[in-house]
Amino acid sequence: MRPNMHPSTVRAVNLIASATVAGLLALSAAGCKTTGDDVTGSVGSISTPRNDSDWRRELALWAPRYHANPSDAEAAMAYARALRATGQHAQAVAVLQQAAIRNPQNMQLIGDYGRALANVGQYTKALDALNRAHTPDNPDWRILNAEGAVLDQMGRHREAQAHYSAALKIVPNEPSVLSNLGLSYALEKKLKLAERTLRKAVTQPGAKPKMTQNLALVVGLQGRFAEAEKIASADLPASEAEANVAYLRQMLARKSAWKKKKKHEVLSDAGS
Repeated sequence: MRPNMHPSTVRAVNLIASATVAGLLALSAAGCKTTGDDVTGSVGSISTPRNDSDWRRELALWAPRYHANPSDAEAAMAYARALRATGQHAQAVAVLQQAAIRNPQNMQLIGDYGRALANVGQYTKALDALNRAHTPDNPDWRILNAEGAVLDQMGRHREAQAHYSAALKIVPNEPSVLSNLGLSYALEKKLKLAERTLRKAVTQPGAKPKMTQNLALVVGLQGRFAEAEKIASADLPASEAEANVAYLRQMLARKSAWKKKKKHEVLSDAGS
């Protein structure tokens, strides 16, 4: 456990970071333009679905093409993304694994395979696949970002930060990389550095709402809850703002209760 940080607060950092990292893995496919909020953009003529019904239609569209020819990389990637979007992560891994065996030189496919492995917690295999999805002489910032996210999940934060730094040399001020870097600092309890990095991320073009929520979390972890609530509720529909503020208040209540408990224990020890 990190010193001076309550276990519930540590869990909050880990859970939020894990969820956000998972989302950023989905947003960082090599060679694809991101057009949606939660999925990479088109491959060939693939449109970007927006809701569950759209993804179900994508499943119906791409499943027959993939099953007719499992070597079809385009079909495999589209089918796997629809599977992941509908919660069928293990099946997505199986589809991409078979396609990767048949297309060992398709780096975009291998990158998708690495992300799918990360989504099911197979971090060592994910890192191996992502390492094969680009080359040292031609690095892909999206893959570097994804590798960093996986390394953070493995607790290897310094290595993760080196990957993010390498990515930022290719795309300075890219918000998805800055956000992951900020979360990595938070996981090391470097909260001031995390805050500075996340503040920079949220001011960049293309920054996502979840990055603002990560900033609110980090500010809240430093005890500045009024400011955190203001950040969490900014530019959001009322229902979402209330939910975010409620979560931050729950964190405050837990932290306050823990402090009272520790004070009581100290007083009890002193009186014994």
